[in-house]
Amino acid sequence: MPWTYILRCGDGTYYVGSTRDLERRMSEHYVGQGSVYTSKRLPVELVWCFETSDVGTAWALERRIHGWSRSKREALITGRFDLLPFLSRRRTSSADD
Repeated sequence: MPWTYILRCGDGTYYVGSTRDLERRMSEHYVGQGSVYTSKRLPVELVWCFETSDVGTAWALERRIHGWSRSKREALITGRFDLLPFLSRRRTSSADD
């Protein structure tokens, strides 16, 4: 089954990906052959994954998470789903704040 996943890289950044075979893909990432981005930021750690029903859904979820802020990704990773709506709102500052 297809998966969407998030890795924490050695430099503290997050990498979001999707795959048909999570075990194989993680093996590739761990030895520096998963992607150019992660190969330069070893070691990597799988911090979140979600199994989907089809490849299109996994890819669409990957693309969606790519657009998220770091704090929103961290809320997903830690299971703080209650924070996701708040973190989705655009925050603007004004002179009155």
